Amino acid sequence: MEIEQKPVAHVLIFPFPAQGHVNSMLMLAELLCFSGLHVTFLNTEHYHQRLLRFTDAQTRFASFSKFRFETISDGLPVDHPRSASYAEDLITGIESVQPVFRELMISNHLKLDNRPPVTCTIIDGLIAFFMDVSKELCIPSVSFQTASACYLWACFCYRNLIETGEHPFADNDMDNLITGVPGMESFLRRRDLPSFYRIKELNDPYLTQTINSTQASATIINTFEDLEGPILSQMRLHFSKIYTIGPLHAHLSSRRTNSFAPSDSSNSLWEVDRSCMTWLDSQPLKSVVYISFGSSALMTHKEMIEIWHGLVNSRKRFLWVIRPDSIEDDDKKCQIPEELTEGTKDKGYMVEWCPQEQVLVHPAVGGFVTHSGWNSTLESIIAGLPMVCWPLMGDQQINSRYVSEVWKIGLDMKDICNRSMVEKMVNDLMHNRRDELARSIDEISQMAKKSVSEGGTSWCNMEVLIEDIKSMNLKV
Repeated sequence: MEIEQKPVAHVLIFPFPAQGHVNSMLMLAELLCFSGLHVTFLNTEHYHQRLLRFTDAQTRFASFSKFRFETISDGLPVDHPRSASYAEDLITGIESVQPVFRELMISNHLKLDNRPPVTCTIIDGLIAFFMDVSKELCIPSVSFQTASACYLWACFCYRNLIETGEHPFADNDMDNLITGVPGMESFLRRRDLPSFYRIKELNDPYLTQTINSTQASATIINTFEDLEGPILSQMRLHFSKIYTIGPLHAHLSSRRTNSFAPSDSSNSLWEVDRSCMTWLDSQPLKSVVYISFGSSALMTHKEMIEIWHGLVNSRKRFLWVIRPDSIEDDDKKCQIPEELTEGTKDKGYMVEWCPQEQVLVHPAVGGFVTHSGWNSTLESIIAGLPMVCWPLMGDQQINSRYVSEVWKIGLDMKDICNRSMVEKMVNDLMHNRRDELARSIDEISQMAKKSVSEGGTSWCNMEVLIEDIKSMNLKV
């Protein structure tokens, strides 16, 4: 009697082409590989070349026999800058390759090397339109959210804000409380809403795709229950199924080595300058403030100079990451006052990119001045480092409000950029409010580590996700 073999699960993962998205979805891919699933990671050609150039991802994933990288065009010219200031181009460009994605899904290419057909797709929430292709082909699709649950909920509630007359804003008082986002009525101000709420018409492509992604049959969020439990409870009244499996970088470390030490491996799409680690080795314990505004945020030359003055005037040691493409009015980049270069010689160190996870856990680092990107926020929580938040776009505004007013693990410098405020915030972070902030973040850091340890909520949710993915192949 012939025994009928159970179909094998094969997951296709497709991130939005940006550093934070590719990074976190690669971590998810590796976690799924540990379970023995077939995994195909579909990257855009441009970002895959950067991944091959600057990381060991090809070598690292070669150890998983059931893993494959595949690439697809992003629909943009080769010389396109692909920066955050071209958000609409990025969305429109990649949307244009839907027919190519469909052809890939129905071809035999993904079944080469004896791989089974794709039984589930995990699609980045910013490219939710690709879930329509999965639906057309009767392939179960899960939305992956690289941002916080509080951001996703604030986006989901945009209709509430219109119905209650809270958007568009009636005047310019950005400190007015917002009441149309359940669970946030007591602390959410206009200025804390995602950045696209600041325009009169909510036609931002990121918002549109985020809203569309909430219609998925299931949603994966890079967060943990103890951090965003109250908002997750609100969301579960409206979302079909939510898997909280974060912080992903710590979850991956926990399953790799049963520890939370960052790996030497990297998913960075920028060339890492490791000389900063040698510099940190020579600095006193908890004496350095680390500054980085992420992989895509932009600032003006004036803002850079004000921040720099504040750092020098604080008299604190600092390590500052400034990407080559991060200054908008780059023609002024050579106009640096002499007092800043002199003030940096003894106490400062500047690089274009660094191994952030390793920097954050270095004994010499005592605080983090951040743009409040979600990956950076979670990395700081795991490292137990309090933050000064200077949010610039997207989810960063609401993340920074939660950091300062809800979790009380940092200070919010939103919408302010002058040297005196930077100096004050850095001194509060590193000295005046150091003990108070350290107590709060240590407690939340321990919760985060517990969540991704065996038996923790994120660990268990990952097990449920894997079993659910395995059961999906029966429906294909």
